[in-house]
Amino acid sequence: MLGAIAGDVIGSVHEHAGRKDCDFELFVSGSRFTDDTVLTVATAEAILSGSDYAASYHDYGNRYPHAGYGGAFRRWLRDESRSAYGSWGNGSAMRVSPIGLAASSVEQALAWAEDSAAVTHNHPEGIRGAQAVALAVHLARAGETKASIRAQLTDCLGYDLTRTVEEIRPGYSFEVSCQGSVPEAIIAFLESDSLESAIRTAISLGGDADTQAAIAGGIAEAFWGGVPDSIATETIRRLPKEFVDVISEFEARFPLSRPLVEPEVDGELT
Repeated sequence: MLGAIAGDVIGSVHEHAGRKDCDFELFVSGSRFTDDTVLTVATAEAILSGSDYAASYHDYGNRYPHAGYGGAFRRWLRDESRSAYGSWGNGSAMRVSPIGLAASSVEQALAWAEDSAAVTHNHPEGIRGAQAVALAVHLARAGETKASIRAQLTDCLGYDLTRTVEEIRPGYSFEVSCQGSVPEAIIAFLESDSLESAIRTAISLGGDADTQAAIAGGIAEAFWGGVPDSIATETIRRLPKEFVDVISEFEARFPLSRPLVEPEVDGELT
């Protein structure tokens, strides 16, 4: 989950900037956590404590009310009934990486992702976006190759992952729907060669930078087995202590075991 949070923090200063290159400083004075981080931590807390996703999102959202939530989610935070509002936005996908890390099977990853999405984003596309990211993280953690991750996501959830970043980037712009941003973020991961590369590539699409970098970063962390120390240190120092405590407890319960170096097969990255 720290990979997703790093993507959010690094991407925070590029949202709405329409950036189309990968040549930028990773951390600057304005780099900060946003709603992607708050709700990712809330998801992890719900898993650790066995609490309801809606209760955890409501609690964290109201404790950090200025993190940059969308209008519908802000209204939901004021709604004591906590009724889902049919969203297809990528908020369901940005917060789901802990589920992919904690789930013990593909079926569990898909079911938990649906549960986490449905408390707010109960539109079919909102659920599909969350399931796609959770499944990608789960498969990456299990040691699947990129080719296998691409194929299983396509077969299971129907996203077109055959496009390339170079094809997407020129005409792409800010987009908050799951169907219009999640596949692109996954493609950014698929074309990367490190966690840093995944985050940079996702931001370079010129779209919803922090959320797409969070999605790509979360998958990349699971795939490469962690977050490089330099990125982890700069990310953690920008977080409240209670977030760091949840991250530490989550990582202790669900440790990553994949090495940080991607293996090569016949001279090609898997």
